[in-house]
Formats: sequence, structure tokens, C-alpha cells
Amino acid sequence: MQDGRTTLSKYLIDTLDRQPSPVAATGLSALLIDVAAAIKTISATLTKGALSGNYGSALSVNTHGEEQKKLDVATNEIFVQHCEWDGLLAAMVSEEMDTVYTIPSTYPRGEYLLAFDPLDGSSNIDINGVVGSIFSVLRRTGDQEAPVSEADFLRPGHEQVAAGYAIYGPSTMLVLSVGNGTHGFTLERDVGNFVLTHSDIRIPEDTGEFAINASNERFWEPPVRRYVQECKDGRSGCRERDFNMRWIASMVAEVHRILMRGGVFLYPRDFRTPQMEGRLRLLYEANPMSFLVEQAGGVAITGRERILDVAPRALHQRAPVILGSKNEVERIQRYHSEYDRGEDKPYTSPLFNKRSLFLPEAST
Repeated sequence: MQDGRTTLSKYLIDTLDRQPSPVAATGLSALLIDVAAAIKTISATLTKGALSGNYGSALSVNTHGEEQKKLDVATNEIFVQHCEWDGLLAAMVSEEMDTVYTIPSTYPRGEYLLAFDPLDGSSNIDINGVVGSIFSVLRRTGDQEAPVSEADFLRPGHEQVAAGYAIYGPSTMLVLSVGNGTHGFTLERDVGNFVLTHSDIRIPEDTGEFAINASNERFWEPPVRRYVQECKDGRSGCRERDFNMRWIASMVAEVHRILMRGGVFLYPRDFRTPQMEGRLRLLYEANPMSFLVEQAGGVAITGRERILDVAPRALHQRAPVILGSKNEVERIQRYHSEYDRGEDKPYTSPLFNKRSLFLPEAST
């Protein structure tokens, strides 16, 4: 460590190993250091760009029927290789693996479970856009000698003991929570350390930014359409102020922006595929990001309930996600409640109010 700066290793040892804490757990700091090592390797791989030979399609699909990029497969393998050997994990699940990956018998098994998305936003790879990695850690309950099954992972997000993401941008950052706030570490490439640069991140309660894929508007539920239209109406609408709309097509990038300066991210339930409850995966996307957002003072909901209270039913279950600045997310939740109770008023654009050019003037 240089200049008295706090490295990730020092932070984890001080937080988890040297003082009593309700989130303290034997070996968790070592596991998170292994995860950080995987992130460093992925960062180095991505920095090579097309020179690494990992661009393009892997000519395969994942468990969701989505085309896998070569880097999806490569980054998944990096996570597995860095984390399977240390005797801290019992099993892993990933967006790129169909079933539970149980730690091979050649390695000792531990008490933790790791769920991860090795490369979020991989559609941005070929345009050199922002991508990231997301991870969640659970502590296994029950008989530690019994074989690991899907049921071990099917627990609500509030039981996570750690969660985080890496964002691979101009700098590589690791944003992490072990239940005592959300903290950001920046990779110092020349020495290979993650250094604490953003301590106790707090999301502003109010915001003037929202992020949503507006091309899906025709499939949204009325409460979401109501909220987005009010934002688009801006100063001339009922909100009486202007909003900016963002969309990067990477959950990591969207959440990172919210943690740095506030905002709302919406990937709501829609009716493109009616049998789908949402688009993002609960265990290794929605849950870890919601954990980080709540630890930073934000709110994360499906629209109707807290994401961290959702009881998973399947390994790759999807969920609608709305998260970010407290006051805006609570407004969206209120709109859902009013809609469900039949109390919401039909939305009218300010173009059609009494001062509209589309209405005749009142007769005198």
C-alpha cells in the first residue's frame, strides 16, 4: 500500500476480520479478494480489445437462448478458475451456465455460494462500449455435507452477505457492499491494487434523470407510461421541471451513474412476452444491484414490492427492476398502487389542457 491509502485487502480485513460485525463471516474477505482477482484478469483481457482474438460470436447460446459472445464464455471461465480452488465456495451459478456448478471434488468445499453475471452489457463489446461484471454472495444454510442443489440458491436477496459489480470503463472500478454501506475501489493498474476512492456512496433522494429503453413503450404497464410521460412533459407538465433520459444498454453502467450522481433505472415488466415477469435475472443481476442501491440509501422495487424480498422460484428467474433515487422510485411505486386499486386518473398530456393550441378558446 502506498501513501496510507486503503486497499481492498486492508478494507476487507479491517471490516470483516478485525472487528465484531453482524456481517462478519469466516473466509468472506478471502473470497472477495479472489473475486477481485477475477475482475483484474477480465479488465486486462478487455483492455486488449480485438487484439485478444475474443471478439465476435462464440457460435453458441446460453440457457436463455441468447447468443453468447466469445468474451461471455471467456469471462465466465475466468470467474470459475479464480474462485473454485480456494476452499471457500460450495457452488456457483452464472448467466452463462445452465445449472449449478458444484466445486469439483479435487478442491475443498466451503460454506459460500457465488452467483454472477461475468459480462453484463456484452452487446456493447463490438462498439467498445461500457461493460461490467456483477456478483452476489450467499452463505449456505442447512446440512453442509449434503450435495448442493438449486434450492440452496433460491433465497431472497436480503440474505446476501456481499454483493458488487465491476465497471470496465476509462478506469476499472469495483463497487462493493458487505452490509455496511456501498464503497467504490479503483484499480491502480501499475501496481495491481484496488484502492478505496469512493467511501460510503450515497444516492441523492431527488433526481432529474431517468433511464429506460423507450422503444418498448407500447408494451409498458400504465403506471410506467404515466411516470415516463410526466418526465418527458418536463417543465410544462405536472412535474414542473425538466428531466434528462439516458440509456446505455448495460445495467452496470446505468447503476454506476445512479450511484455517482443519482437517477432512476427502469427495466419494468412489459408484455412483449406475456409469460415473462421481467427481463433481468433476479439472482445475479437484480438482487446484487438492489443490495448495493439500498446500502447507498436508494430504493429498489419490482414496481409493486421490494426486490430483496422476492422469493426466487428458479435459478434463472427474471424480474422487473426499478431502482435509484428514493423519492422518484417511491413515486413510481405509488403509481403502481394507485393503478392496482383503480384510483389512478387517466393521463392527459399538457398539450391537451385548457391552454392547449388543440382546444378552442372558451366562448365569451
